[in-house]
Amino acid sequence: MAGPLAGIKVLDLSRILAGPWATQVLADYGAEIWKIEKPGEGDDTRRWGPPFLLDANGQNTGQSAYFLAANRGKRSVCIDISSEQGQQQIHQLAAQADVLVENYKVGGLAKYGLDYASLKASNPRLIYCSITGFGQTGPYANQAGYDAMIQGLGGLMSITGEPDTHPGGGPQKVGVAVADLMTGMYAVSAILAALHHRNQTGQGQYIDLALLDTQVAWLANQASNYLVSGQVPQRLGTAHPNIVPYQAMQVKDGFILLAVGNDRQFRSCCAVLGCAELADDPRFCSNALRVQHRDALIPLLAAQLLQHGVAHWVKALSDQHVPCGPINNLEQVFADPQVQARGMPIQATHAKGYQVPMVANPVKFSATPLSFDSAPPELGEHTEAVLQQLLKGR
Repeated sequence: MAGPLAGIKVLDLSRILAGPWATQVLADYGAEIWKIEKPGEGDDTRRWGPPFLLDANGQNTGQSAYFLAANRGKRSVCIDISSEQGQQQIHQLAAQADVLVENYKVGGLAKYGLDYASLKASNPRLIYCSITGFGQTGPYANQAGYDAMIQGLGGLMSITGEPDTHPGGGPQKVGVAVADLMTGMYAVSAILAALHHRNQTGQGQYIDLALLDTQVAWLANQASNYLVSGQVPQRLGTAHPNIVPYQAMQVKDGFILLAVGNDRQFRSCCAVLGCAELADDPRFCSNALRVQHRDALIPLLAAQLLQHGVAHWVKALSDQHVPCGPINNLEQVFADPQVQARGMPIQATHAKGYQVPMVANPVKFSATPLSFDSAPPELGEHTEAVLQQLLKGR
């Protein structure tokens, strides 16, 4: 493996998305990932389809798109952790590992002797990251937590979607499992920080990471809006709570996303739209006033935008340095010349010979460029090789 984490070994006892997303990023960065899967079953997401990938002959490979999204660059090792032999094998792997990632229920691995205290005894340098719905403490600690319910419980759905008074109004979840994904990303940053600490002290440590904590943490400006004002934020559709105009706007043949970030951009926007006088209107001459009078301003801009289509407005506004863009579907995203130029669509060859389409890690390192040569593994593809490596390492 190439990348800045070459030489780091990660024992991955996680499944579904938050943990696998974290370990896939670590794999992209060059770490060796031992993905431990239940014999005969594997990660639940292997069965989360359709769609399933088809090979060059149009035959179903049995590889779900969901599993492929989060498991490249890993070595699949089938071990039954409920068996004495399996527990011994995990202990042996943990003794050689730098990092362990797991997302079992609180206390779920202790009955197998695979908890942090048990594994730390033989490897005090081990960084052990536990990902759960609600963390290791608190009244909800023993409850299961899933992305959609965390989006609801953690406040995200209360600020996502159209207002109740609008057509289609009501709470909405985000179109991907963002609570899981963000928890995975926080896990990556925490693991890297713990590796840095270990480099300084020689000591590993335990990381307790919860989906709910993560969801609350990345409410960001909306959380701050509430804490500062005491006012509960409401759903605004695509509109921004603190900046106006900053939302999807209908044009003659579709929609654009208009993102006016300051007063200079607003003046330019009004000039391009043919309503320059609005920039000097006392209701709209500062962002704070535009937020206050959003309901008066947006219809005035909307009427102007309906005169032309997406291509016209994107060019005209962009030429005047007013941020805006089309609202693409995924076919348009992956055909976009900028997305293509940045190398975001990639392919890797599966062990069975067919090509697996994937999305690249967005990080570009200058000294340690990433490679994506290893497709997501077949169930148990590397069991024999890894266990043989264990025997040699004794």
